Amino acid sequence: MVKARKWIIAKNFEGAPKESNFKLVEEELPAIKNGEILLEALYFSVDPYMRAFDLSGLIGQRMVGSQVAKVLESKHQGYKPGDLVMGYFGWQSHSVHHGDEPCSLGLDSKIKPYVMPDFQGLSPSLGLGVLGMPGNTSYFGFLEICQPKAGETVVVNAAAGAVGMHVGQIAKIKGCKVIGFAGSDDKVDWLKKEIGFDAAYNYKKVDIDAALAEAAPNGVDCYFDNVGGEMSSTVINRMNHFGRISICGAISAYNDTEKPKATIIQGAMNRSELKMEGFMVYRWEDRWLEGIKQNIAWIKEGKLKYQETVTKGFENIPKAFIEMMEGKNFGKAVIKA
Repeated sequence: MVKARKWIIAKNFEGAPKESNFKLVEEELPAIKNGEILLEALYFSVDPYMRAFDLSGLIGQRMVGSQVAKVLESKHQGYKPGDLVMGYFGWQSHSVHHGDEPCSLGLDSKIKPYVMPDFQGLSPSLGLGVLGMPGNTSYFGFLEICQPKAGETVVVNAAAGAVGMHVGQIAKIKGCKVIGFAGSDDKVDWLKKEIGFDAAYNYKKVDIDAALAEAAPNGVDCYFDNVGGEMSSTVINRMNHFGRISICGAISAYNDTEKPKATIIQGAMNRSELKMEGFMVYRWEDRWLEGIKQNIAWIKEGKLKYQETVTKGFENIPKAFIEMMEGKNFGKAVIKA
């Protein structure tokens, strides 16, 4: 019998997440049956969406989340020992899973695990970042919704996060001018000096409208929004006719116990005939490998850089999650088991 450690949800979030929201427990896993696989987690992901959902109905259950895991034992013809699998197996060290079934997020969606493709020598941890859900969020969420054209001006916030820095680089690949907002001076410097943003600002230190007037005097064509709130109202009021807005998230409000208010945007939306669309990346699940393969190619061509903040130790997953929500990560936040 294999003993699994797992972090369960002890109580629902109220404001910012705390370590007391979680509890570490152990359980014995049953022997696998026909069609099942036994997995050992190698890397865990922590992501803003984990805070965005109401988890009150999951008290006492395993915390949601994705991981890169190694197949230890298999009774399913689609998996063999040693395969690396990406799946939403939660914050659990070992798992038994039926190979034909999707993983429940414990929320509204069910996502199929998959054997990861050849990363051509790149770290398996990237299957949780630039070569996984965040990478495909950037690839599909930006290209399919914003449909950028060479010469256009693109604004992205949370620009030093896993998605934001990726979106900005795709925009540069497509010949766009890119303006980013991030939460510290060192992140801003990296965006400008290392990955070639045309302009970047520490949103904590600048007037957003004045920064846009300086960096985008002719207006904004595409806006990739990870943050929401008053920043988004300001950007949207600076957008050009027929501008496109891709809504990925609203992290500025995830910890708020009362919904914040922001300046209305309907006037700008109507006047400039803007298009705004929210998305969940698994809309493109049938094209998943397309995004991964393209991102591998861009990395190998030197067109796409990435950053990881790696925390060591299964016991430190809640701490890494809390620090990610505080903006302490640079790029993708992952935990090495």
